[in-house]
Amino acid sequence: MAQTIAIGGDHAGYTYKAMVKEVLAELGHQIKDFGPDSDASVDYPDHVHPLAKAVIKKEVDLGILICGSGNGVAITANKYKEIRAALCWQVELAELARQHNNANILCIPARFVTEEVAKDMVRAFLTTAFEGGRHQTRVDKIAAC
Repeated sequence: MAQTIAIGGDHAGYTYKAMVKEVLAELGHQIKDFGPDSDASVDYPDHVHPLAKAVIKKEVDLGILICGSGNGVAITANKYKEIRAALCWQVELAELARQHNNANILCIPARFVTEEVAKDMVRAFLTTAFEGGRHQTRVDKIAAC
């Protein structure tokens, strides 16, 4: 099923962002790009905040953020109680982030995963469903503070 996917990050993730956009297009998804538009140095929060707000407002179905370590974008996105941004570096983690945590943003550490792993994580994240059940109870407790 085609979805609208938000993508963004920082300069360290720029090359991977372009590659992920190709994968999204191949899968038939619509893409909303929150930048950056080059590999020139940027401050990742300038791209993360608008993307996270688009996910919250349901202007997009899911988000993908890419930076060097994945940490900065994940920390920033997770400041919003409605966001569950998962930093993943293996396909199984991307699957579990959706299955167990109902993650709505995948964070990719471009300096620590290969292009193939990044592509496979994106595919897994977008095709794995949330299991609900006991996991829903846990997810409901995340935004309690």
